[in-house]
Amino acid sequence: MFNNLTEKLDKALHVLKGHGKITEVNVAETLKEVRKALLDADVNYKIASDFTKQVKEKAIGQNVLTTLQPSQLLVKIVKDELTQLMGGETAGVNLIGNPSVILMSGLQGSGKTTFSGKLANYLKNKKSKNVLLVGCDIYRPAAINQLQIVGEQVGVEVYVELENKNPVEIAQNAIKHAKSTNKNVVIIDTAGRLAIDEQMMKEIANIHQAVKPHETLFVVDSMTGQDAVNTAKAFNDILNFDGVILTKLDGDTRGGAAISIKSVVNKPIKFIGTGEKMEAIDVFHPNRMADRILGMGDVISLVERAQEQYDEEEARKIHKKIAKNQFGFDDFLSQIQQIKKMGNMKDLMGMIPGAGKMMKDIDIDDNAFKGIESIIHSMTPSERSNPSIIDVSRKNRIAKGSGTSVQEVNQLMKQFDQMSKMMKMMQGGGAKNMMNMMRGMR
Repeated sequence: MFNNLTEKLDKALHVLKGHGKITEVNVAETLKEVRKALLDADVNYKIASDFTKQVKEKAIGQNVLTTLQPSQLLVKIVKDELTQLMGGETAGVNLIGNPSVILMSGLQGSGKTTFSGKLANYLKNKKSKNVLLVGCDIYRPAAINQLQIVGEQVGVEVYVELENKNPVEIAQNAIKHAKSTNKNVVIIDTAGRLAIDEQMMKEIANIHQAVKPHETLFVVDSMTGQDAVNTAKAFNDILNFDGVILTKLDGDTRGGAAISIKSVVNKPIKFIGTGEKMEAIDVFHPNRMADRILGMGDVISLVERAQEQYDEEEARKIHKKIAKNQFGFDDFLSQIQQIKKMGNMKDLMGMIPGAGKMMKDIDIDDNAFKGIESIIHSMTPSERSNPSIIDVSRKNRIAKGSGTSVQEVNQLMKQFDQMSKMMKMMQGGGAKNMMNMMRGMR
């Protein structure tokens, strides 16, 4: 996420010379590089120029504390200004009315239909809402089919009228259906086009006027950069939407849309898409995103994701097994599944301060656990529950069954043994045992 921008800003902000005070002389070259980094990220020229002017005004003349370098103070000022540029405050989704009606808008290919499913999944599981998805794309049969598949994936009803070619009627009938079936949120997926055209804008304006949604969201592909901002402005002029959803932020995005869009349309970014899975949706926090852009990570979001997957009952079972030396590969596999549910590995690494910089040239595959899972699945139930019985002949069989080598099986066994000991130490004797173990490893 924003890897190129992060790297360029990092270089720009850590070449600031001089001590004691930030002056016009020692900050000029740094801010020139900051502006260049923003322009390379496809941020609008005027926004980039205004941004660096504001940073300069706030920075010049400020005394630097003895514990700080000028570059560190400038990083803080840049972070604060980036946070404000992207909206300042976190904006949630408006869930008023019964049912609450959410109208999704955007160009074809922006990820609108998929994100409708992600939003339904988010509202169902995290807000305990009874959601109805509505297919109002009367032009592409594949769009209706896609929405039905997405609805099935997340366990949400999808309302469609295959023979009806009037999207306004479909939307109105869907809301009646929602009321009669006690649905408290209706998400209307509208038709997209490859480009903005009069027919498209008139159609969605008619739907908007007829159903009077409580929330109108504009979905935009963040990989389109400044074009995304221009498209947002065109839609906002017609719909006066309530917020923006940025999709595909896990791709090779330059970041221009995330940074520029609030300034252009004066509407908040409400959600971001961070992967292909239905769980890959995050509330947009401007301050946390500023941290990530500046390479500071996002520990709060990482902890929140971990807490979402934390199962207290499962944790108690694991603790009991560890205490009795019964922790096996089935339990290990269960822990892997929880980690995978947290999101793609590269995104998770980017949330750890400093890790993004260290891993920038390393390709972290989402299938990083595939080999481990194959090895475990190639074990018999008795081998998974009692790893100590795995001898040389069993290792050979497991390696052949999983398509791996005996060395890889040995490596997993060793890592599993070390982890089991570590977990036992942490549970039984806490920090003291951990220190003793670390001394023994030197």
